[in-house]
Amino acid sequence: MRPPSELPSELGDGPFSVADARRLGVNSGRLRRSDLARPFHGVRAPAGPSQAPAPTSDADRWARIRAAVCTQAVNYAVRMPADQFFSHATAALLHGLPLPARLLERSLVDVGTSVRTSRRTGKGVRGHLIPLDRVRIVSVGHVSVASEVDAWVQLSTVLTLDELIILGDSLVRRQRPPATMAELQSAVARQAGLPGARRLREALAQVRARTDSPKETVLRLLIVRAGLPEPEVNLTLLNRYGAFMALGDLAYVRYKILIEYDGGQHREDEKQFHRDIDRLDEPMEEGWRVIRVNKSHRPQAILARIRTALLDRGWRP
Repeated sequence: MRPPSELPSELGDGPFSVADARRLGVNSGRLRRSDLARPFHGVRAPAGPSQAPAPTSDADRWARIRAAVCTQAVNYAVRMPADQFFSHATAALLHGLPLPARLLERSLVDVGTSVRTSRRTGKGVRGHLIPLDRVRIVSVGHVSVASEVDAWVQLSTVLTLDELIILGDSLVRRQRPPATMAELQSAVARQAGLPGARRLREALAQVRARTDSPKETVLRLLIVRAGLPEPEVNLTLLNRYGAFMALGDLAYVRYKILIEYDGGQHREDEKQFHRDIDRLDEPMEEGWRVIRVNKSHRPQAILARIRTALLDRGWRP
C-alpha cells in the first residue's frame, strides 16, 4: 500500500475538522487512512502509537491520564461551537484537580452549554445544560473551561462526600490555591435548592485550607472520625527562640505532636529522604513527638499511635 499523501500545511500537525480538510481539497479516501484517528464525528487527528509502555509510577499514570484528557479536549475543541465549554470531570482534570480513579479512566468528555438546542451528545461526549449565570468560564490553554470552583459544584452529584472534601481542600491548598474559602462559601450558597446542595454544604464544613495533598486530607478525616481531636493543617513550627523549624503536615500544638504523611517521593527520592531526617530533627530536639505515616500503615495502627501519643501528652477524651 502506498504511504498516505501529505496533508495541506494549513491543517497543521494537530487535530482538524473534516470540513476544513475538504475545503482544502482533501478527499474522503485520504481522511480514512490509518495515520488519522477519528476521536469525534467530523474530527481527525494524527494517530498515536498503538501501544504505549506501562506507567512507571502512580505519578506517571496520573500524568498520562491527564494528558489523554487534554488531548481529547483539544480534539473536540476543533469543532466546538462558541457557546460550549468543558465542564464537570473534564474541567477538573484540565485544571489538574484530584479526582477518584473511577472518573479518571473514563473516555467521555463533559461539555456544557447554556443553549438548549446546542446541547451536545453523541459518541465520547456527555452534554450538560448549564445557565451562564451559574458558571464562570475561563481559558486553559486555548480551550474554554468551567472554573475550578464551578467544576467542584458541578461534581457534587457525582462525587462522594469524602471525594468532595478532598477536591475542596485542593481548591484552597497551601501552594497557589485557585480559590478562597469565601469563594467556596459563595458557590455553595448559590447552589441552594439544587441537586447536590446538601452534600456540598456537608463537604464545605469539613474543607480545610493549606493542605498539600489528598493523602493529608484522608489522614485528617480518619483522625477526626475516630473521635480524636482535629489537628491543625500545615502549621509553621517555631523553636524556643521563635525561629522557624519546620512546616508540619498535621500538628497538635498544645500536645507538641506532629503527624507527617510520607508520600512515594519521600521513599523513592534519596535526597528527599535525607531532607526529611534533617527537617524533623530539630522539632524532636524541641520536644515534639513525631509520628510518620505512609500508605503501608493500616488505619487502626495509625489511630492507635496517635491516641497513645495524645494520652501520653495529657489529652483526655
